[in-house]
Amino acid sequence: MSNDYVITAEQLTKQFGDFIAVDAISFQVHKGEIFGFLGANGAGKTTAMRMLCGLSKPTSGKATVAGFDVYSQTEQIKRSIGYMSQKFSLYEDLTVKENIRFYAGIYGKSDAFIKEKTAVLLEQLRLEPEANKLVRSLPLGWKQKLAFSVAVFHEPDIVFLDEPTGGVDPVTRREFWNMIYQAAETGITVFVTTHYMDEAEYCNRVSVMVDGRIDALDSPKALKQQFNATSMDEVFLKLARKATRSAD
Repeated sequence: MSNDYVITAEQLTKQFGDFIAVDAISFQVHKGEIFGFLGANGAGKTTAMRMLCGLSKPTSGKATVAGFDVYSQTEQIKRSIGYMSQKFSLYEDLTVKENIRFYAGIYGKSDAFIKEKTAVLLEQLRLEPEANKLVRSLPLGWKQKLAFSVAVFHEPDIVFLDEPTGGVDPVTRREFWNMIYQAAETGITVFVTTHYMDEAEYCNRVSVMVDGRIDALDSPKALKQQFNATSMDEVFLKLARKATRSAD
């Protein structure tokens, strides 16, 4: 794995009045790494992710994403990343092909690039028969796989995935993670939040936030050793028991 950091955070803080949502967190993420960003509801992970995506300005601290500053270069950050949330990022009233074209167009990709890559993508996802169907007609698992594919279509440096596999069956979740591995192999960095602790096992490294702070950060194997646990579920429970907040 490369030593080049594509995300750096140093004492990154976000405060709303007297409430400190993100409390001086520091970490780095390598190029091509699958980085799990875990925490119970209220831990502050969504707020932290919004700062890293250039959607919310920090109160204090430093951070760079794809080499760009989170205070002064948010537009460059937005062009360098992909994003997928639990609520997807697709337009239900557009067809599969229209969604792909729309998002690729936002990132300024040429017609030739869009046409060629759309054909490849539809074949990979086995969605050719559904290319001209409205997205709302697709099963949930296909929507999620398409949403991820759209998020990395423009070949970003980093893709942020906010609980991307909520509500789908274990087989579909495993297929989704195969897509994540493939993206990481091409050099895309994957920054993922999840409530499924078995998915934490698939990450290269995992951080666990508790009450706005990062309480643990290492590989899943090292964290299990550190907390004398047999699974990431057990690690998470040991840390989450300390939490005093309940709303994100």
